[in-house]
Amino acid sequence: MDQEFEQLARQLVSVGSQLAAKGLVPATSGNFSARLANGDMAITTSGADKGSMLLDNIMRTNTEGESYDHRKPSAETQLHVQIYRKIPDARVVLHVHSLNGTVLSQLCPGHVVLKDYELLKVFRGIDTHATQIDIPVFDNDQNIPRLAQKVDDYMQAQGSPVAYMIAGHGYYTWGQNFKETLLNIEALEFLCSCELLKRRIM
Repeated sequence: MDQEFEQLARQLVSVGSQLAAKGLVPATSGNFSARLANGDMAITTSGADKGSMLLDNIMRTNTEGESYDHRKPSAETQLHVQIYRKIPDARVVLHVHSLNGTVLSQLCPGHVVLKDYELLKVFRGIDTHATQIDIPVFDNDQNIPRLAQKVDDYMQAQGSPVAYMIAGHGYYTWGQNFKETLLNIEALEFLCSCELLKRRIM
């Protein structure tokens, strides 16, 4: 285990504990990765309980998501591969199954609109509340290569969003480092809860 991989693996294990404590990766849901300098990925193994991971639950794959050993990476590895290919400065990808994100993704087919929130300024490139962002929502699909192609087609046509949702399946977000990506999740959780609250009282 080289030093760079070990450092990223330890960070991914720590992230798993943090997100599990917030109830964002129930059971064995979710998957996380970080990109090494040569393009390889450190990624969670398939079926790992994110709240109690060990270093052995993080494995290394090549840029295509292919394992270097006998272990099986996350079933959704190709979604990580797609993000790293399409967004060159993405270094971390986190996928959570939050309650708020999962419910909202089923209430808003096509996309979730987040508008006029001060917290939108958390996302890179946004410096005013007077804006809106669209979070695309893709239909769930057990055929991951086909789903990854749909995401890729969207990004090719519309540009890269700050995150995307899969209906009934939570959301993916990414960043240049762990701090940025975790802040994205914290902001998305707050904004999704705002949207759900508005639907209850309006």
